[in-house]
Amino acid sequence: MKAIVCNKFGTPNTLQFQEIESPSPKKDEILIAVKACSVNFPDTLIIQGKYQFRPEFPFSPGSDVAGIVEKIGEDVQQFKVGDKVVGFISFGGFAEKAIVKAKDCFPKPKGMSMVNASAFLLAYGTSYHALKDRANLQKGETILILGASGGVGLTALELAKLMGAKVIAAASTKEKLDLCTQFGADEVINYTEESLKDKVKELTNGSGVDVIYDPVGGHFSELALRAIAWKGRHLVIGFANGEIPKIPINLTLLKGASIVGVFWGAFAQKEPKKSLENIHQLLTWFTKGYLKPHINKTYALKEAPKALEDMIQRKVKGKIVIDMDL
Repeated sequence: MKAIVCNKFGTPNTLQFQEIESPSPKKDEILIAVKACSVNFPDTLIIQGKYQFRPEFPFSPGSDVAGIVEKIGEDVQQFKVGDKVVGFISFGGFAEKAIVKAKDCFPKPKGMSMVNASAFLLAYGTSYHALKDRANLQKGETILILGASGGVGLTALELAKLMGAKVIAAASTKEKLDLCTQFGADEVINYTEESLKDKVKELTNGSGVDVIYDPVGGHFSELALRAIAWKGRHLVIGFANGEIPKIPINLTLLKGASIVGVFWGAFAQKEPKKSLENIHQLLTWFTKGYLKPHINKTYALKEAPKALEDMIQRKVKGKIVIDMDL
């Protein structure tokens, strides 16, 4: 089978497009013929050796997959060969075939394309876990979303509106903010042209925001935290800016605020029952038409390094996907 292979840590241009041996499913695993795999920011980190774990070489990046069950391992009861599924893996998705643990795989909803299915689990799963389980976002509260036009940012925007919150979307260009407005943002901030802290204060009549959704990091994290409301919750999603912020911790004391970590992958492993409930809710909302992944662009498998580079250069609005049919 063909795959994008990481033989050493480095930038996307060090990846190889090559023929490798097809894997075989073990107990409680299934082998799927991958039809689509979305590109996520952690994929850019894992190939550089900057993620929470380091796979053994050689490996393929890619975690959000959609495809068709090809083989079933021992003790797998819930799937059969030919089933169309969506699943989450730590790595291995940028390949024509991939192994997925049966517990991390779900039937693909009817009416959901393979491309949309591959763009669903990680982004929506992360945002829903963040807003529901970590922030306890309430109807009528105000949320500030940094990097709001990105893959997880747009899902947070959709879900926050669905949960009854007022959304302030922050991004770096007018084009990105126009997309946020299309997705229902109540207010927008261009944080390259306006003072993030001052604009948030202005939009909230000085009270600040109840929740901050922060996948960006860098100096924007502190600016946002300085505009948080009393008992606000600052959600740490990731560091797309490339810089892990050093926050003056006294800011949390002054505001009675909390800085809350969000790691959906660990949550799914440590609290599988709650994670499953969340995923079923998200899939139900999709089926009812309440959620719709925004696909910015699709790439052929051999173009995956270009997709990763576009992600690193922050050229992406919404999601980008490796489409095996291209």
